[in-house]
Amino acid sequence: PEPPYRPERPRPQTPPSSRLRSSRGDPHDGLEGAGLARPHTPSGPKVSDRPIVALAGGPAFTFSYAEHAELLSAAGADVVTFDPLRDEGLPDGTGGLVVGGGFPEVYAAELSANELLRKAVAELALGGAPVAAECAGLLYLCRELDGQPMCGVIDAAARMTRRLSLGYRDAVAVSDSSLAAAGTRMRGHEFHRTVVEPGAGAAPAWGVRAPEKRVEGFVQHGVHASYLHTHWASSPGVARRFVERCRTS
Repeated sequence: PEPPYRPERPRPQTPPSSRLRSSRGDPHDGLEGAGLARPHTPSGPKVSDRPIVALAGGPAFTFSYAEHAELLSAAGADVVTFDPLRDEGLPDGTGGLVVGGGFPEVYAAELSANELLRKAVAELALGGAPVAAECAGLLYLCRELDGQPMCGVIDAAARMTRRLSLGYRDAVAVSDSSLAAAGTRMRGHEFHRTVVEPGAGAAPAWGVRAPEKRVEGFVQHGVHASYLHTHWASSPGVARRFVERCRTS
């Protein structure tokens, strides 16, 4: 049989500075950011009612709208970055998790080898904490990626393909989740060459109208995971909802 398609891809580089932020223009121009997030450093207990939201970063998770960290902070959270390739645990006191886009397929073996962090992510997610995962984050939460064990939060398998899925999307939340109430409308984009099988759970995340009408993604426990990179400024209430769920979960 033909071996699985594994295109040669250079290790991702930091995007040019002109693309790091959306600069309050077209919200879909910038893909990398989280400029307000602080590096993960061990710390003692926080005397604060601000929940800690862990934000995945490092070489495997390079793409995130800067406004996401800003909106989370404005909603009352402390955003702390961590590197799933290096860190063996989530930031101390983590009450919620955001895992955005990137290139987990390039680093699948290294991500899989970090078993302590995979276990910590699974325990957090399956314990009901709010988790928002988009594209690369979705793959990381799956059972496996190209045969490499991932976090196993979502009972689905991801693999690389030759087909590129690319374009802006208008989406409607299908299921109530820690991120969005059913019926919430969001703008976002897709950009990936992977597929997840199955493509949607019993409670899908989004209904997408174009380029074809479909549902996709997964809502379970406190997890909202899908391929769609949403721009939270298109519906700022999602950040407030997420932070409030972090406080009460």
